Amino acid sequence: MKINEVETLVGITKKNIRFYEAEGLLSPQRNRENGYRTYSDEDVAILRQIKLLRKLGLPLSEIRSIQQGTITLDDGLRRHLVVLERQKENLEQASGLCQRLSREAVQLSQLDGAFWLEEMNRLEREGAAFLDQQKNDVRESPRGAMISTAVMIGLMLAVMAIMIWGYFTDPIPLGVLAVLELIPLAVIAGVLLALRQRLRDIGRGELDEASKY
Repeated sequence: MKINEVETLVGITKKNIRFYEAEGLLSPQRNRENGYRTYSDEDVAILRQIKLLRKLGLPLSEIRSIQQGTITLDDGLRRHLVVLERQKENLEQASGLCQRLSREAVQLSQLDGAFWLEEMNRLEREGAAFLDQQKNDVRESPRGAMISTAVMIGLMLAVMAIMIWGYFTDPIPLGVLAVLELIPLAVIAGVLLALRQRLRDIGRGELDEASKY
């Protein structure tokens, strides 16, 4: 079956499927006539297993180890249970602190951030782990991508200028020059397309899309 059919059947996107293939979790056969991937019932079953384990929160590395037989499914699930228990304890700590704050019934203007941050630090020293959302509170600046693009375009324009200068100092057939000029032009076009896509990703805050899988 084709990837569109698998997408509908399993309920995960084509992007997910290709990502799992790139990670070595799935190896569909290719049609010898057209080179397209052909997915079997076994591939569908594997994708359903991956979907189940990912929804439970197992990392890809653990799923890979289970598939390869390095660890058993039972071992992987037991190890993950330890992680879940730790997360449960952390959530209970956060819930308890939220309840204490709520009981204070203060307005934001009266909230003593320094006191409560120190209280959180105390709990963390005792083993608690609170969510660190600051690392997500950033948006990548497009400046770096634009500077890189400008540098590359500048280099390509310099190459084109050198070619034209060489044509007048040591003439070559005009047709050859035109073909040679197409190479840096193609690079410039590719760089601009890449910049356009990167700016779209930055605008949506997709700093590392693969990490979401």
